[in-house]
Amino acid sequence: MAKLSFFLLSVLIIVASAIVNGSATSEKVGIYELKKGKMCVKFTNWGATIVSVILPDKYGKLGDIALGYDSVKEYMNDTAYIGSIAGRVGNRISGAQFTLNGVHYKLAPNEGNNTLHGGIVGFSDVVWKVNKYKKDGDAPSIEFAYHSYDGEEGFPGALKVTVAYTLKPGNMLSVKMKAKALNKATPVNLIQHTYWNLGNHNSGDILSEQVQIFASHYTPVDSQAIPTGEIVSVKGTPYDFLKPHIVGSRINKLLTTGYNINYVIDGIPGKLKKIAVVKDYKSGRVMELFTDQPGVQFYSAKFLKDVRGKGGYVYQPFGALCLETQAFPDAVNHPNFPSSIVYPGNDYKHVMVFKFSISS
Repeated sequence: MAKLSFFLLSVLIIVASAIVNGSATSEKVGIYELKKGKMCVKFTNWGATIVSVILPDKYGKLGDIALGYDSVKEYMNDTAYIGSIAGRVGNRISGAQFTLNGVHYKLAPNEGNNTLHGGIVGFSDVVWKVNKYKKDGDAPSIEFAYHSYDGEEGFPGALKVTVAYTLKPGNMLSVKMKAKALNKATPVNLIQHTYWNLGNHNSGDILSEQVQIFASHYTPVDSQAIPTGEIVSVKGTPYDFLKPHIVGSRINKLLTTGYNINYVIDGIPGKLKKIAVVKDYKSGRVMELFTDQPGVQFYSAKFLKDVRGKGGYVYQPFGALCLETQAFPDAVNHPNFPSSIVYPGNDYKHVMVFKFSISS
């Protein structure tokens, strides 16, 4: 899950103005806070990233349940997409290529021969404009915007993107992602890539956390984590989370390095519904996830290793889990998968809602 490091670019952005698509912009990179009751969430407009999510545990003690860094500069040198928005197409595209409307497009490969999370400089590695920012009130919110140019990382067409984060009553965090194709059809799959540890970001691994995923099928992958094109039942496999299971209870039965697979969510795509529940018994925290997308990537962070995070704490494999709602990986190369193509006049919309609570 590696990206290229852009240290010199990072320094330039911090010291002076940001450089986006080869031209200067007045947008500065900063940290923004939303607070409602005892829930506090921080963001940076570098990658439209969630920096921290602070909530009480069952004893009333506040803790940060999102992995991250202490400074913006560290986000600029991140290699694990921590907290960011991945795009224009999150997850993998095989061979860094696809054909659309008779035109063959070559993308920027950044994971072997494949494209991962948008390419060498995806949406997680650019400065987003702060469109709106309401710090308090009934629904504190912040909206980030990015204009992706025609040909960026090889993708066709200009794309206007917004991501809005809103705190709602009942300890809920809403994420609304939208994209408008301005002049050409293009694939779009925006992914919110927060690493969650409900025990606290610095509490060790998540192997004792309980997960339930409302998906009867998944899309198996090859040795490069590229979908084979099959859609198979979870029944009788360690991928079956239809009933709640402890993450580490069957992980050794996997032939792969932990969980890193796309689930086919049960129900009608496009309808907002609960698709996953995570519980941490030690802290008592519970996270319910709702979405309108057809898939969700469950990733147990096996490739997280020796990452120095907040307060100097070093994140290690299985130190968090990701639940990334999405279109199916490599959908552009599998006609049997739900289409991820967005046409001018038919906008992309993607909703996620995280609901947090306490269980005894």
